[in-house]
Amino acid sequence: MAIKPVPEQLSSGLKFLCIILTGLVFSACSQSDNATTNTSDSLLAKIHKRGRLIVLTTNLPTSYYYNRDNQLTGPEYDMSQAFARFLKVKIEYKLYDSTRTLLQALKEKKGDIAANGLTVTTERLAEFDYGPVYQHIQEYLVCRRQHKPINRKADLKGLKVMVAADTSYIETLKAYPDINWVSDTENNTSYLLQQVAAKKINCTISDSTLFDIERRYHIELQNKYTLAKGSKLAWMLNKHHEKLKASINTWFKTYKKTGKLAQLMEKYYGYVQIFDYVDTHKFLSRIKTRLPQYKTFFIQAATINHIRPSLLAAQSYQESHWNRKAKSPTGVRGIMMLTQPVAKSLGVSNRLNARQNIFAGAKFFAKMEKMVASAKQPDRSWLALAAYNIGRGHFRDAQSLARKRHKNPNIWVEMKTVLPLLARKKYYKTLRYGYARGSEPVRYVARIRGYDDLLQNYFPR
Repeated sequence: MAIKPVPEQLSSGLKFLCIILTGLVFSACSQSDNATTNTSDSLLAKIHKRGRLIVLTTNLPTSYYYNRDNQLTGPEYDMSQAFARFLKVKIEYKLYDSTRTLLQALKEKKGDIAANGLTVTTERLAEFDYGPVYQHIQEYLVCRRQHKPINRKADLKGLKVMVAADTSYIETLKAYPDINWVSDTENNTSYLLQQVAAKKINCTISDSTLFDIERRYHIELQNKYTLAKGSKLAWMLNKHHEKLKASINTWFKTYKKTGKLAQLMEKYYGYVQIFDYVDTHKFLSRIKTRLPQYKTFFIQAATINHIRPSLLAAQSYQESHWNRKAKSPTGVRGIMMLTQPVAKSLGVSNRLNARQNIFAGAKFFAKMEKMVASAKQPDRSWLALAAYNIGRGHFRDAQSLARKRHKNPNIWVEMKTVLPLLARKKYYKTLRYGYARGSEPVRYVARIRGYDDLLQNYFPR
């Protein structure tokens, strides 16, 4: 059958229609491209317009929590606050119970960034974007101390593990097919660590920072095997928000360069890695057996001298283990281990009298704080403790040396790198008071901070 030709008028109309449709298609494509571009750049503008950065996180000691003074704190809290100040906007936090629900909220765009100690993984990179890496951690297999030793990968065969859902640990477990594991969709890793300590579950997986914190309260927890090394933590955000990501990178570069990141890590993790099972076990026992008879003295002496009672008690434990008759080979004595000249200058007639010794020790500590009054808290307390331990002369030498080395003598994280130099001839021969065991006050401060952390629930705010 012959095909009839299309009339010329109809042919012209079809051509015109095609031109219109083609134009519409190209216009739609162009608008779609522009929409993608606008989406990639609009979130930062939206944050500025609303005047508020929305941060998704969880209530954990490694992210965001209320301290004993009912003040918000935590590593992610401090960093996100600094970023909000950089953007000159306020901040709103949305809390989630688990990594699974937090990531789902980010996917649903209920917030701008997820700040929760989130590990960079291949699977997450396929769906989300990351800010700069701010911390490196390890991933531990955590069981009770009494659990059989696990020395090699073959020892993991048949092991039963419960792990928090949608955490990076699940991706890590792919390299260990012999482990039998189940995911908990309701609870976070902190809760699972507590369950291990309570003998409710066999083992779990935790990052090294959270483990270091939790084992101080649950001393039977033990790292049995390192499953992953050098894991990277960073903030997460949805893809195609290049301007927001660039702002995070710009802020972080300065935050790290000015030493703020190092100060943050020192503030939250500078003491947790020092852990002695036997010492901690004895300490927790002595809180019940020795502390009660001196607790009132610590509260009174600390209050008069504007010191936290738990910090004063922690210092006393480091000095004497709360033994009022303690004596060192160098002649320091009593529950605060005072030298004879210091005790005499503070009106102590009997160094073995616990009340006199505690009040004098608190007064002397307050003097050390005045010496570093220009430092901000908590650095001021840590610097004062170091001066109490090493002596004012050596401490001033260390401050002088810090300035020569372009370090800030009012920041503990910088001073703790300078103090050990007092034992090196290259440095002490140029100082007024000469040689000193400078590593000792660094350990001294770290141990007191550890005791203080455990003691805070035993003292009023």
